[in-house]
Amino acid sequence: MDETEFWELVDASREAAEGDPEEQADLLVERLLQLDPESVVDFARHFEARYNRAYTWGLWGAAWVLLDGVSDDAFDFFRCWLIGQGRELYEGAVHDPDSLADLLGDFDEELDGDGEDLGYAADEAYEQLTGTVAPDLGIPPAPPEPEGTPIDFENERALAERYPKLWERFRG
Repeated sequence: MDETEFWELVDASREAAEGDPEEQADLLVERLLQLDPESVVDFARHFEARYNRAYTWGLWGAAWVLLDGVSDDAFDFFRCWLIGQGRELYEGAVHDPDSLADLLGDFDEELDGDGEDLGYAADEAYEQLTGTVAPDLGIPPAPPEPEGTPIDFENERALAERYPKLWERFRG
């Protein structure tokens, strides 16, 4: 599976789910079940690589502004949700987290920002296809600390300065 096929699966499941992350995860599992196990592992590699790439202080700060606070686990789920939003939004956010203010349409804190189930879709599909746990993906793990410069999440002024567009749209 190449990168284009990965994003096509993500996009098709998101569109069919009409933006509901839990429904998207269920639909993604259904679509992955139509593939062979090795393709599911390839999908998992693509997902995990993007998940690790999004482990940055900049994105954590953006998630903090969007969701009015984000724990370690909530940031993990945010990164899964971000991947589920598709290539354009994901790449834009990784490149410039404040651009989420322009890239996001409606954003509902109760529904959006949590894609935990998306993170398990490939594992679930693989287990259903083979009856076994997915193999090690063979890619390096995320670093122990996010990439970039740490942010004081409790300092609203610093957040407003670092994310002016997000702050104005979601907290202003």
